[in-house]
Amino acid sequence: MLSKLKRKYVIPVVAVAFLFVGASFKNDFFEIAKQIEIFTTLFKTVNVNYVDETNPGELMDIAIKNMLADLDPYTVYFNEQDVAKFKINNTGEYTGIGALITRKEGRLIIKEPYKDYPADKAGLKAGDEIIQIGDVNLVDFKEDAGELLKGTKNTSIDIKYLRQGKTLSTKLILTEVDLNAVPYYAMVNATTGYIVLSQFNAKASSETKEALLDLKKQGATKIILDLRGNPGGLLGEAVNICNLFLPKDETIVTTKSKNEKYNNVYKTQRTPIDTEIPLVVIVNGKSASASEIVSGALQDLDRAVVVGSRSFGKGLVQRPLELTYGTQVKVTISRYYTPSGRGIQALDYTHKDADGKAIRIDQKDYNAFKTRNGRTVYDGGGILPDVVMEESKQSSIADALQRNDAIFNYVTDYYYKHPNQGTAIPTFSDADYNGFKQFLKKTNFEFDTETEKSLKAMLEIAKKEKVDETIASEYNQLLAALKKSEEKELDQNKEEIKKLIIDDIITRYQYKEGLYKYYTTSNPEIKKATDLLNNSAEYNKILSK
Repeated sequence: MLSKLKRKYVIPVVAVAFLFVGASFKNDFFEIAKQIEIFTTLFKTVNVNYVDETNPGELMDIAIKNMLADLDPYTVYFNEQDVAKFKINNTGEYTGIGALITRKEGRLIIKEPYKDYPADKAGLKAGDEIIQIGDVNLVDFKEDAGELLKGTKNTSIDIKYLRQGKTLSTKLILTEVDLNAVPYYAMVNATTGYIVLSQFNAKASSETKEALLDLKKQGATKIILDLRGNPGGLLGEAVNICNLFLPKDETIVTTKSKNEKYNNVYKTQRTPIDTEIPLVVIVNGKSASASEIVSGALQDLDRAVVVGSRSFGKGLVQRPLELTYGTQVKVTISRYYTPSGRGIQALDYTHKDADGKAIRIDQKDYNAFKTRNGRTVYDGGGILPDVVMEESKQSSIADALQRNDAIFNYVTDYYYKHPNQGTAIPTFSDADYNGFKQFLKKTNFEFDTETEKSLKAMLEIAKKEKVDETIASEYNQLLAALKKSEEKELDQNKEEIKKLIIDDIITRYQYKEGLYKYYTTSNPEIKKATDLLNNSAEYNKILSK
C-alpha cells in the first residue's frame, strides 16, 4: 500500500480539494467536502495500520507534489524547508558563493563561477566537482548539498574538490551576491546601443532604465534589447520595462481567470524615457513568460521590430499563496493576453498524449489578431518574430548536447589543454570539430533523444518479458542506425554546434561579460538587428505592413 501511495495518480482529485478551498469550494461544496473526508480517512488509516513505520510528512509531500504535477509544471507545493530555500529568488540578492551549481547523478558540479564573487576568488572553475564541504563528505550525502554552501555573510567554508582527476582544497568566504538583471550593455556602433536583459527580478526595470539613459548619453539613437534565454519573472517589471518605450496609460497585458479577482488589466503608469527611439527586440526559444509579455506588447503596439526565433510559449500566470504551518503553493491562477488579445501559451495542459505529456497547440488552430497598425499576428505558440532567423533556432541535436553537458564537458577539457587562451577570440576549425566528435565517442556520450530513450525503454520491457534475446539482433540494428543518424546530424548542424562551443570557450576565459562583448561584433542576430536599425525604410516598412 505504501508503494502505491508514491505513484502519480494516488490522490488526483482529493488533494486538489485539500489545497484549494477558495472560490471553487462554493461552486461544488458537497463534492469537495466528500473528497476531503475520503482523503483524511485514507491518510489516517494508512498511517495507523501500515505494517512498517510511515513518515506522514513525506507521504503528504509525495501525494501533493505528484498530484500538482498532473496539472502543469508551474503549479508547485512548497513545504516549510522549500519556502525558506526559495525565499530570496525574486530579489536578485542572496548570501552565498556566487556560482551556478548543478547536481547531476549525485555529483555537485560548478557550472559557472560569477566574476569577483567568492567561488571565483577562491579559484574555483567551471567543471570542478565539490566532494567535501566542511566535514561533510558528499559521496554518501543524500540531502541538498547546495544548502551547505549557504550561511551568514563572512562565514568561512572549507571545501575539497576534484579538478582533472586531482583533489584540491580551498576556503570560501560567503558574501552577498547581487545578481544583475542587466549583466551587460554597450554601444554596438556610434549610434546603436545594446542591452542584455537576462531576468525579470525586482531590479529589472530600474537597471534597464539606467542602461538606456547611459547609452543615450553615449550617443545611442537606436536600441537593441536582447531577451534571448530570459525565462521571465515578475510581471510588474515587464510592464515597467515596456513603459520605458511607451506612454503612460498604455495597456500592456491582460490576465483572465475563472476567478474574477485574478482578472486584471496592466497598464503603464509612469512617464516614459523615449517613445520614439527605434527599437529591436531579440528573442529565441528560451525567451519565456515576462520576456514574451515585453516582446508581445511592443510588437502588438508596433513599437519595436522583433527578431530571432519563436519564443517559448508560456502564457500562464502564477501566484504564491500562503498555506498553514509556513507552507505555500504557487498556483497557476490565470492566462495572460497581449494588447491585441492573443494568448501566448504553446502547450495545452488540459489535453495530454498517451505518455501523459501536454499537447502542443496545433498551428491550424492558431487565431489571427491585428496589431495597432493592422499587421496580422497569431496566438497559440509564443511570439513569432517579425524577422525570423533560422540560425536563431536550436536543433534537437544541439539541444541534446547542451542538456546532457557534452559541450560543457568538452570545453572543460579544452580549457586545461589551452591555458594561454586569455582574451583572444578562439578559432574552432573543422579539425577541432572532428576532435569534439572523437571526444563524444571516447566518453561514450549518450544523446538521450526521445527516440533513443524509447528504444532503451523497449529493451527493458523486453528483458522483463524475457524476449530480449529474440529481438537482440533487430534491436542492435536499430541502435546502430540511430547512432549513424546522430552522427549525420552532428555533421549537418556543425556550424551551429561550433558556435555553441566557441560561446562556452569564451565564457570560460572571459566570463559572460566577454561573451556579450563578442556578440556585439560577431552574433548574427545582433548584426541583423543593427542592419535593420540602420535601414529606416526597411524598419518602418515592417512596422507598417
